[in-house]
Amino acid sequence: MPRALVTGASGTIGYIFCEQLKQQQWEVFSWNRKLVPIDDYYKMENFIKLIRPDVLFHLAYSPDPDQSWFVNYEWSSELAWLARVLNVKFLFASTNLVFKNTTPGPYTIQSIPDADRGYGFEKRKTEERVLFQNPDSIIARLGWQIGEKAGSNNMIDFFDRRIQSEGIIRTSTEWLPACSFLEDTSVKLIELATFFSPGIYMLDSNEQWNLYEITLALNQKFNFGWIIEPTDDYVFDSRMIDKRVKMVSLKERLSQLGCI
Repeated sequence: MPRALVTGASGTIGYIFCEQLKQQQWEVFSWNRKLVPIDDYYKMENFIKLIRPDVLFHLAYSPDPDQSWFVNYEWSSELAWLARVLNVKFLFASTNLVFKNTTPGPYTIQSIPDADRGYGFEKRKTEERVLFQNPDSIIARLGWQIGEKAGSNNMIDFFDRRIQSEGIIRTSTEWLPACSFLEDTSVKLIELATFFSPGIYMLDSNEQWNLYEITLALNQKFNFGWIIEPTDDYVFDSRMIDKRVKMVSLKERLSQLGCI
């Protein structure tokens, strides 16, 4: 039975991801930062030695500006290095936000990351650092994650907050977002770690749909009863195209797309 050590196990992707690992007969260990502090190199090293994972899946991140650089960049750097010296496969979850929101997509693996501020900048610099520390790393760029209900900071949460605060969801017909269902992302991350060579990969299920169409389809599929209004005030294409990675299409998950 393969062994997985997962950071961010309770995050947006983490819970669903760990459940998927267990379904595929992995032995799963989560990283508890209260028990294994991330500012103590030797405790981290000893913890990884104790677990002896086949793969270290690094999904954790911090949105807190007071600690984000340390958590998102420095911790990732240390983990990449530890995985290298301890001969553990390392997978780092990144984001399509490594590209500026003024640099139009769709992005390919030849597109050059250019985010120069905020979370996207941190992730861009972390990708560079991870590959410097451990050239055998696998980096997975992810888009906006879609769950089936609120509660894990996914797309549904975003819309739910809009309903709670404004009573209506206004979404652009001119925004084509990179996005995937959490379950599909989880399956593909395991595949990347199991079958793919080191490198950078892009995981995106959106072939052609704008956010307004996606919102309508989600509303119909899950009977949320949202009030939705189309806008054209945000014109952007943030999709990612990576022909090496076959993601389940949004159309398979949302049969309502194109039929509303």
